[in-house]
Amino acid sequence: MWAKDALGAISDLLFLPVVVGLLGVVLWTVLALGLFLRSLIGRYRGHRPARDRYRAAIDQALTGQPHDDELAIEEIVARAEGDAARSLNAVRFAIRIGPSLGLMGTLIPMATALSGLARGDLQILASNMVIAFSSTVVGLAVGVVAYLVAMVREGWARADLDAVRFHAERALRREET
Repeated sequence: MWAKDALGAISDLLFLPVVVGLLGVVLWTVLALGLFLRSLIGRYRGHRPARDRYRAAIDQALTGQPHDDELAIEEIVARAEGDAARSLNAVRFAIRIGPSLGLMGTLIPMATALSGLARGDLQILASNMVIAFSSTVVGLAVGVVAYLVAMVREGWARADLDAVRFHAERALRREET
Protein backbone atom coordinates (compact mmCIF):
# COMPACT_ATOMS: atom_id res chain seq x y z
CA MET A 1 0.00 0.00 0.00
CA TRP A 2 2.87 2.37 0.79
CA ALA A 3 4.25 1.93 -2.75
CA LYS A 4 0.94 3.04 -4.26
CA ASP A 5 0.84 6.08 -1.98
CA ALA A 6 4.47 6.94 -2.74
CA LEU A 7 3.94 6.68 -6.50
CA GLY A 8 0.75 8.72 -6.23
CA ALA A 9 2.56 11.43 -4.27
CA ILE A 10 5.40 11.53 -6.82
CA SER A 11 2.87 11.71 -9.64
CA ASP A 12 1.03 14.58 -7.95
CA LEU A 13 4.31 16.44 -7.41
CA LEU A 14 5.15 16.09 -11.10
CA PHE A 15 1.89 17.56 -12.35
CA LEU A 16 2.76 21.25 -11.95
CA PRO A 17 6.24 20.92 -13.52
CA VAL A 18 4.72 18.95 -16.40
CA VAL A 19 2.10 21.64 -17.05
CA VAL A 20 4.70 24.42 -16.80
CA GLY A 21 7.00 22.46 -19.13
CA LEU A 22 4.18 21.89 -21.60
CA LEU A 23 3.28 25.58 -21.59
CA GLY A 24 6.96 26.45 -22.02
CA VAL A 25 7.36 24.16 -25.00
CA VAL A 26 4.17 25.60 -26.50
CA LEU A 27 5.62 29.10 -26.18
CA TRP A 28 8.92 27.92 -27.68
CA THR A 29 7.04 26.24 -30.56
CA VAL A 30 5.15 29.44 -31.36
CA LEU A 31 8.43 31.39 -31.41
CA ALA A 32 10.13 28.68 -33.50
CA LEU A 33 7.22 28.73 -35.94
CA GLY A 34 7.52 32.51 -36.29
CA LEU A 35 11.26 32.25 -36.96
CA PHE A 36 10.60 29.45 -39.42
CA LEU A 37 8.06 31.56 -41.33
CA ARG A 38 10.52 34.45 -41.42
CA SER A 39 13.19 32.11 -42.80
CA LEU A 40 10.72 30.72 -45.32
CA ILE A 41 9.95 34.19 -46.63
CA GLY A 42 13.65 35.04 -46.71
CA ARG A 43 14.52 31.86 -48.61
CA TYR A 44 11.71 32.56 -51.04
CA ARG A 45 13.36 35.93 -51.69
CA GLY A 46 16.72 34.25 -52.24
CA HIS A 47 18.36 34.91 -48.87
CA ARG A 48 20.53 32.01 -47.71
CA PRO A 49 22.67 33.53 -44.93
CA ALA A 50 24.33 30.30 -43.74
CA ARG A 51 25.25 29.19 -47.25
CA ASP A 52 26.54 32.64 -48.18
CA ARG A 53 28.54 32.94 -44.94
CA TYR A 54 30.35 29.64 -45.56
CA ARG A 55 30.94 30.42 -49.22
CA ALA A 56 32.56 33.70 -48.20
CA ALA A 57 34.66 31.86 -45.61
CA ILE A 58 35.85 29.44 -48.30
CA ASP A 59 36.76 32.30 -50.61
CA GLN A 60 38.58 34.00 -47.72
CA ALA A 61 40.49 30.80 -46.91
CA LEU A 62 41.83 30.69 -50.45
CA THR A 63 43.62 34.00 -49.92
CA GLY A 64 45.91 32.41 -47.29
CA GLN A 65 48.89 30.10 -47.75
CA PRO A 66 48.37 27.81 -50.79
CA HIS A 67 49.42 24.61 -49.04
CA ASP A 68 46.75 25.12 -46.35
CA ASP A 69 43.82 25.63 -48.75
CA GLU A 70 42.39 22.13 -48.74
CA LEU A 71 42.68 21.69 -44.99
CA ALA A 72 41.15 25.11 -44.29
CA ILE A 73 38.25 24.42 -46.64
CA GLU A 74 37.63 20.99 -45.08
CA GLU A 75 37.47 22.68 -41.68
CA ILE A 76 34.94 25.23 -42.97
CA VAL A 77 32.76 22.50 -44.49
CA ALA A 78 32.94 20.49 -41.25
CA ARG A 79 31.94 23.61 -39.28
CA ALA A 80 29.00 24.13 -41.66
CA GLU A 81 27.88 20.53 -41.12
CA GLY A 82 28.15 20.86 -37.34
CA ASP A 83 26.28 24.16 -37.29
CA ALA A 84 23.51 22.68 -39.44
CA ALA A 85 23.13 19.71 -37.09
CA ARG A 86 23.14 21.93 -33.99
CA SER A 87 20.53 24.24 -35.48
CA LEU A 88 18.12 21.30 -35.68
CA ASN A 89 18.70 19.97 -32.15
CA ALA A 90 16.11 22.16 -30.44
CA VAL A 91 13.43 21.27 -32.97
CA ARG A 92 14.22 17.57 -32.64
CA PHE A 93 14.00 17.95 -28.86
CA ALA A 94 10.54 19.54 -29.17
CA ILE A 95 9.40 16.69 -31.42
CA ARG A 96 10.02 14.30 -28.55
CA ILE A 97 9.35 16.38 -25.46
CA GLY A 98 5.98 17.84 -26.55
CA PRO A 99 4.16 14.51 -26.88
CA SER A 100 5.96 13.12 -23.81
CA LEU A 101 4.82 16.01 -21.62
CA GLY A 102 1.36 15.75 -23.18
CA LEU A 103 1.18 12.09 -22.22
CA MET A 104 2.34 12.80 -18.67
CA GLY A 105 -0.18 15.65 -18.49
CA THR A 106 -2.82 13.13 -19.52
CA LEU A 107 -1.99 10.30 -17.18
CA ILE A 108 -1.42 12.29 -13.98
CA PRO A 109 -4.92 13.84 -13.75
CA MET A 110 -6.44 10.59 -15.01
CA ALA A 111 -5.74 9.01 -11.59
CA THR A 112 -7.66 11.78 -9.84
CA ALA A 113 -10.46 11.50 -12.41
CA LEU A 114 -10.81 7.76 -11.86
CA SER A 115 -10.78 8.28 -8.11
CA GLY A 116 -13.58 10.83 -8.52
CA LEU A 117 -15.51 8.35 -10.65
CA ALA A 118 -15.16 5.68 -7.96
CA ARG A 119 -16.57 8.11 -5.37
CA GLY A 120 -19.34 9.21 -7.72
CA ASP A 121 -18.00 12.78 -7.94
CA LEU A 122 -18.65 13.63 -11.58
CA GLN A 123 -17.38 17.21 -11.17
CA ILE A 124 -13.86 15.99 -10.30
CA LEU A 125 -14.06 13.41 -13.07
CA ALA A 126 -15.07 15.98 -15.68
CA SER A 127 -12.54 18.66 -14.73
CA ASN A 128 -9.64 16.22 -14.64
CA MET A 129 -10.64 14.61 -17.94
CA VAL A 130 -10.66 18.05 -19.58
CA ILE A 131 -7.12 18.66 -18.30
CA ALA A 132 -6.05 15.20 -19.41
CA PHE A 133 -7.33 15.44 -22.96
CA SER A 134 -6.21 19.05 -23.36
CA SER A 135 -2.68 18.01 -22.40
CA THR A 136 -2.75 15.27 -25.01
CA VAL A 137 -3.91 17.60 -27.75
CA VAL A 138 -1.40 20.31 -26.87
CA GLY A 139 1.50 17.86 -26.63
CA LEU A 140 0.66 16.26 -29.96
CA ALA A 141 0.22 19.67 -31.61
CA VAL A 142 3.69 20.69 -30.42
CA GLY A 143 5.13 17.47 -31.83
CA VAL A 144 3.40 17.88 -35.19
CA VAL A 145 4.43 21.52 -35.64
CA ALA A 146 8.01 20.78 -34.57
CA TYR A 147 8.15 17.78 -36.92
CA LEU A 148 6.96 19.83 -39.90
CA VAL A 149 9.45 22.60 -39.11
CA ALA A 150 12.24 20.04 -38.73
CA MET A 151 11.40 18.33 -42.02
CA VAL A 152 11.59 21.55 -44.00
CA ARG A 153 14.64 22.87 -42.16
CA GLU A 154 16.50 19.58 -42.67
CA GLY A 155 15.84 19.91 -46.39
CA TRP A 156 17.16 23.46 -46.33
CA ALA A 157 20.24 22.37 -44.38
CA ARG A 158 20.97 19.57 -46.89
CA ALA A 159 20.58 21.94 -49.83
CA ASP A 160 22.81 24.57 -48.20
CA LEU A 161 25.46 21.99 -47.30
CA ASP A 162 25.41 20.63 -50.84
CA ALA A 163 25.90 24.16 -52.16
CA VAL A 164 28.78 24.77 -49.72
CA ARG A 165 30.46 21.48 -50.65
CA PHE A 166 30.06 22.21 -54.35
CA HIS A 167 31.49 25.70 -53.90
CA ALA A 168 34.42 24.25 -51.93
CA GLU A 169 35.15 21.66 -54.61
CA ARG A 170 34.92 24.21 -57.39
CA ALA A 171 37.14 26.65 -55.49
CA LEU A 172 39.78 23.98 -54.91
CA ARG A 173 39.76 22.95 -58.56
CA ARG A 174 40.07 26.57 -59.59
CA GLU A 175 43.10 26.94 -57.30
CA GLU A 176 44.76 23.85 -58.78
CA THR A 177 44.69 25.29 -62.29
